[in-house]
Amino acid sequence: MKCNVLIVEDEYIIAYDLKMSLMSLGYAVVGVASNAHDAVTFVKTTSVDIVLMDVILSGEFSGLDAAREIYHKYKIPVVYVTGCSGNDIFRSTIETEPFGYLIKPYTEKELCASIEIAKNNNEKI
Repeated sequence: MKCNVLIVEDEYIIAYDLKMSLMSLGYAVVGVASNAHDAVTFVKTTSVDIVLMDVILSGEFSGLDAAREIYHKYKIPVVYVTGCSGNDIFRSTIETEPFGYLIKPYTEKELCASIEIAKNNNEKI
């Protein structure tokens, strides 16, 4: 079964590259949101199996805010895909109960492994 993925990334080129990588790996990209508000709105109306979330987003709310709401309200696993590797930000992400954390740049193998682990762990809950 295909996995429906939502990408939450405010940099167009990064979002496009991620979308192309996911499609080449056989995943269905059901949407791309550029801010936290749009991401939360999207999961309310669309079947999403996993969210790939940037931590730092433009707009009033961060990726952390969106991830917390998406997982707690909709039980959709979130994997962070971010350029942020500092300890303070990493500790902040842990509080949102993510299913993975990929640091940019990543390989397609790392991306695929992160998604599959997140899907598997979510199915066990």
